[in-house]
Amino acid sequence: MHTGNKNTVVITGASTGIGAACALLLDQLGYFVFAGVRKDSDAQILKQKASPRLNPIFLDVTDAESIEYAVETLTNAVGDSGILGLVNNAGIAVPGPLELLPIAEFQQQMQVNVTGQLAVTQGFLGLLRQGKGRIVNMGSISGRSAAPFLGAYNASKFALEGLTDVMRMELRPWGISVSIIEPGAIATPIWEKSFTQMDTARQNLPQSAENLYGSAMSAVRQKVGILASQGISPELVAQAVVHALTAKRPKTRYVVGQDAKIAVLLKYLLPDQVYDRVMLYSMGL
Repeated sequence: MHTGNKNTVVITGASTGIGAACALLLDQLGYFVFAGVRKDSDAQILKQKASPRLNPIFLDVTDAESIEYAVETLTNAVGDSGILGLVNNAGIAVPGPLELLPIAEFQQQMQVNVTGQLAVTQGFLGLLRQGKGRIVNMGSISGRSAAPFLGAYNASKFALEGLTDVMRMELRPWGISVSIIEPGAIATPIWEKSFTQMDTARQNLPQSAENLYGSAMSAVRQKVGILASQGISPELVAQAVVHALTAKRPKTRYVVGQDAKIAVLLKYLLPDQVYDRVMLYSMGL
């Protein structure tokens, strides 16, 4: 199959949530989508919902061989035409107080959300340069506004903001646009998975740790669960991604969701100490 750069988009982390929404919307709009998944069952579910233009590919952003295989697959598909875009969406959320967070879990957070995004981008830059394509990084309002017990996730998204800014400047000579999407609360499975992980980790902590942070972690867990259940649809985020990929003048940043827009405004207007108190109060602390 030879798709050509004007029609071909690669999306990482497309099994569920925002990634799946992006893949399905782009498919509906007539693009050839290579949707990165890690399980065959997820690939089959996507194929059932989409047209033959959508092609699941097995892509683990933390595995160099997996990335190399995906790049080879795309090169064979598009030839010398290159690709229209790369959507770096894969991500996880590792919650917990930084004092007690195992370093291995912090490293995994950064490996998936930061190092993996760079590794995938490096792999596909040849095809992007050939097609004068675009890069869209899936950030978060958590990359501009930190919250207690989400430190590892905040750190990864703050880092992705910096990577995006540098990519945008470094790749400008080749006309490669680089945008970042900054959604607020989204109704996706990521937090349910993360807090299941947090509950398991809490069971293994010493009683002293529970004395220090137990009640606060419970309050934040409850608040984040409520926010996630009331979050906006992933399809709204997918619309921002489509704009970043196709608009004549794409934005450098897309703040998606009313809560995200309010957070940006408050962060700009309020002194840090005041903002901290507002954040702690909003998280039930």
